[in-house]
Amino acid sequence: MERKQNAISSASVSRLLSNAEIIIIFLTLLSFAISLFYYSILPESMASHWNQYGQADGYMDKFWGIFLMPIVLVFTVIIFILIPKIDPMKKNIALFRKYFDTFIILFFALMFLVFLHILSWNLGYHVNPNQIYPLLFAGLIYYIGVLCEHSKRNWFIGVRTPWTLSSDIVWDKTHKLAGKLFKLSAVISLLGLFFGSFAILFLIIPVSISALYTVVYSYLVFRKLNHRSKH
Repeated sequence: MERKQNAISSASVSRLLSNAEIIIIFLTLLSFAISLFYYSILPESMASHWNQYGQADGYMDKFWGIFLMPIVLVFTVIIFILIPKIDPMKKNIALFRKYFDTFIILFFALMFLVFLHILSWNLGYHVNPNQIYPLLFAGLIYYIGVLCEHSKRNWFIGVRTPWTLSSDIVWDKTHKLAGKLFKLSAVISLLGLFFGSFAILFLIIPVSISALYTVVYSYLVFRKLNHRSKH
């Protein structure tokens, strides 16, 4: 009888939460557990920011140094769980839900690894962020490209401009282009591994250009469609 009740309880949770949501909740709880485990041996002032040369140049109080990321993860979990439920176009999100679920797992995995890097640095294991962050962020950016290519019109995920939100055609054309541009940006960002102090530029510049261009492109596609409809 008890086993049956446990099975029913587990099934109820599964209906409420996707596997991806369960994973990110687990990672969030694990980050709190790790923080509590190491809290007593961490320094009172923790490195929390690094300059372009990979040198720590920003510090914060131990409590915030160790618990800020887990707290941020809590709010991010809530946002990611709510998005597919409150979006007015949630039926469209259901069409690419597996890609969105993969994205949130990758996003949380990256955030969790950043958290572990901060923790390990303050425990005395100094790994230059320029040697690992370009690789981590390149993987996420590449998958953003994949997500864009499969996304359907919605209010929260993708390139959301007045023009993409007003037309499925504009949305699809814009996101096909965005997918290619973000994948290319990911490849370019990997080059930062070979340029040390300039690594951050190989990440920020191509991503910023890609994001800006897709916004402009969505307007141009919308204007072209409007022009055709009037003639």
